[in-house]
Parts: sequence; C-alpha cells; structure tokens
Amino acid sequence: MSTHAVSPPVGASKDSVRAVLRSPSLLRREVIAGLVVALALIPEAISFSILAGVDPRLGLFASFTMAVSIAFLGGRPAMISAATGAVALVVAPVALNYGVDYLVATVILAGVFQVILGVAGAARLMRFIPRSVMVGFVNALAILIFEAQIHHMVHVPWMVYLFIAVGLGIIVATPKITKIVPGPLVAIVVLTGAALVGGFDLPNVSDQGDLPNSLPARFFPNVPLTFETFQIIAPYALAMALVGLLESLLTAKLVDDITDTHSNKTREAWGQGAANVITGFFGGMGGCAMIGQTMINVKASGARTRVSTFMAGVLLLVLVVGLGDIVGQIPMAALVAVMIIVSVGTFDWHSLRMIRTMPKSETTVMVTTVVVVVATHNLAIGVAVGVLVAMVLFARRVAHLVNVERELIERPDGSTYAHYTVTGELFFASSNDLYSQFEYADDPDEILVDLTHSHIWDASTVAALDGVTNKYAHKGKQVEIIGLNDPSAHIHGRLTGQLASH
Repeated sequence: MSTHAVSPPVGASKDSVRAVLRSPSLLRREVIAGLVVALALIPEAISFSILAGVDPRLGLFASFTMAVSIAFLGGRPAMISAATGAVALVVAPVALNYGVDYLVATVILAGVFQVILGVAGAARLMRFIPRSVMVGFVNALAILIFEAQIHHMVHVPWMVYLFIAVGLGIIVATPKITKIVPGPLVAIVVLTGAALVGGFDLPNVSDQGDLPNSLPARFFPNVPLTFETFQIIAPYALAMALVGLLESLLTAKLVDDITDTHSNKTREAWGQGAANVITGFFGGMGGCAMIGQTMINVKASGARTRVSTFMAGVLLLVLVVGLGDIVGQIPMAALVAVMIIVSVGTFDWHSLRMIRTMPKSETTVMVTTVVVVVATHNLAIGVAVGVLVAMVLFARRVAHLVNVERELIERPDGSTYAHYTVTGELFFASSNDLYSQFEYADDPDEILVDLTHSHIWDASTVAALDGVTNKYAHKGKQVEIIGLNDPSAHIHGRLTGQLASH
C-alpha cells in the first residue's frame, strides 16, 4: 500500500498511520474526528460514572486511558473504547457495597481475565454468532442510543427542542456543503455559540457533573491481597470481562463490515484487557468499545486509523482539564442531536424491509435479540439469548431434514430383507426420532441400515442406533449397519454397546 493512498486501509498496518502523518488532509480528518468523539465522550462518561455510583472523574479518566491505550494495543483501528454503560451496570454493585478501591481492583482483575481469554482464543468464538443476532445487536444499540437521549428532552425549556432540530439540520446539511469539517463538530460549535450569545439558560455539559481539574495519577487500590478479596471481586470481574469482550468484538465486526476491511480480533481481545489493567492503575472505572462514539468516528467523521482513537483520548483530557469551563457551556441539545443522527445511522433499516422475505426463524432471532437487549440494557444477555434461540431453531430445523426410506428387497434364493436408507445429519435432535421410524414387527429377519448419506455427530445417535438394534434383537432379528464414513465409523465403533439405550 502506497503511503500516498487517499484512504489508507483500516486494517492495523503501520503504513496507514504513516500515511496520515505525512498527509495534512488525512491528519486533519483524523484529528477533527478525534475532537468530535472527545466532545461526545464527556457527557457519556459522566453519565456512566453516575450510573456506576462513582465520582465523574473515574469515568472521564477511564475514557482517556482506555482510548489512548487501545490506540496502541487494539486490533481494530478507528474503534473507540471508553467508559461504557454495559460495564457500569456490571461494576455498580461493587462500588455500592464495597467502595471505590474494590471497584478499581475489579477492573484490574477483569483486564487480566480479558488478556487470558484473548490469548486463549476467545475471539474465535465470534464465528458462532449468526448474522441475525448481529443485526439484532446493531438495531438494539441504535434504540438504546436514542433511548439514552430521551431524558435530555424531558422537562426542559422549549428552546431545547429548537436547538435539537437546528442541530439535526446542520449535521444533515453540512456534508452537502463541505466535507472538510464533519457536521457534528459544526453543530456543536454553532449551537454553543448561539447559546452563549443569546444568553439562553439551557441544560449544558456542566450540569451533568463536575469536570476534573487535574491529570489522572497512578492509583493502587487499597484492598487486602487475600483469597477472600478475590472471592468478592472475581464474579464481577469475570462478568465485566465477558461483557466487555462481547461488546468490543461485536463492534469491531461491525466496523469491519462498514469499512470492508479485516481486523485482528485476538489482538483486540487481549488489547482490551491490557487497556483495562492500565485504566485500573490510573483509578478509572474500566470500559470497552463504544458503538455510538465509534460510529461518530468512522461513519460521521470518516476516520480510518489509530490516530483518531489516540486523539480522542488526548483531546478529551485537554478539554476537561484545560478547557473545562468552556466545555461545560456546550448545550446538551447539541450532543443530543449528534447522538440522534448516530442512532438513525446505526439502525439497519434494510432489516425492516426484509422481514417479509426473510425466513421466520431468522426474523425471530433478530427480534428476540433486540427485545432482550432493550429490556435488560445488557448487550451480553441479549446476544447470548439470541445465539441460544438461533441454535434451538437451527437444531429444530435440521432435525426435520432427516429422512428414512424403507424398501423390501427379495434375493434370488427367495429370502427377503428390509433395506433402510437414512439421509441427513444425525445428532441429538434428529436421532431422537430415528428410533420410531422402523417397522419392527413387520420387517423380515434381516435388516440393513444404510448410512451412506448420513453422518453421526454425537453419542445420542449411537445410543439411538443401539436402541434400534436391540429392539430388533429382542424379536430375533438381525441388523447390519453399512455405509459409515470414517468419522462416523470411529465414533460408532468407540461407543456402540457402551451406552444405555431404552
């Protein structure tokens, strides 16, 4: 890839970063994208800190350290990691019941778990998440992003609605006028200026919580290094590790699809863990990938490299520490407008048009994922339920694809035998019906079961075949199984006669 390429790939190559650093236009794009993301991160980080029951500084410092760390360690360039609601929900009980020191210790341990899971290859499990679950995940996130803006639009002055409408208009119109500056940044600057010049008393960023006035410092949680402490924080740390990895890897896959590039999911997994360990030792509340801010970075601002992620973290710290008084005056209406656009852009509207043509099972999985995520506000639970429903429906569908055909064949010597041809995949769901598809009473003394067009997948199938053989044996009839492929013959030969059958 030439270093003079107009749009370097998002894949993690060093060449893409070098291209940005050598090109003023590309560097400007990445820096401006980072600025827009940093502005959007501030109220989110404060809100998530409140949700977790901790000082807003813990969320803001976490967003800074997560973004800067993952810019170097992550496997998905241009993806934004920071303090998130999903993580806040998991660790909130720790802060409430045991205090901040235990929360930070939980974050560090969760990071260690993520590193272990990443090195162990947990990212490869992503291939078991079907497309219908991914679509549900994306649509649920879009709904949650919009839902999070509603409380900023309730019991507020009427001028807030006007500002939101103007902000939406600016964001939509800006790309038609210029692509040099992203619409979200224009909307934030214009609406902030209008609020200050007009002297309008509107809810602003400073109303969400106090901004820090100093840099984050090294922090060592004051907790006993005992097995009892481990027992307290380990369940929460493991839950945080799993939720964080799931949300991060799903977001990485989404960015892959948007940019038509591939990313290193294994590196992303252990990179998230390392970033959380670093965040913990700076007193942050931990985090993971953020779908909303990532969409602002990638879709709304056009960022494509690690530079934007790094700048988002650095500029966040500069804004809250150095320019806190100015940032505090940004009307929430401007940020609400940005997030509404992100929500609309994130939702897969094509999935609604395809509902009538998609198989009912696919639609069921997608809708189930959306409903559970929105109801629980927990992406991990929603995706897990979606995958489970997909597996059940798939097993049910495949189970009915097994076909058993019976034929009575007469030999030249006048004797007759029954020939059964079994077609389809044999596993626990399909093999349960296999036992009932033979004519035990009416068949002659010899039965041939042909599995040439089948495959044995598990012990349940071997037990079912043993049950068929035993039932015929009780009637004085002999069964011969033929046509086994090598894997099927191996599992059948190893287990037949060893399993209890009924």
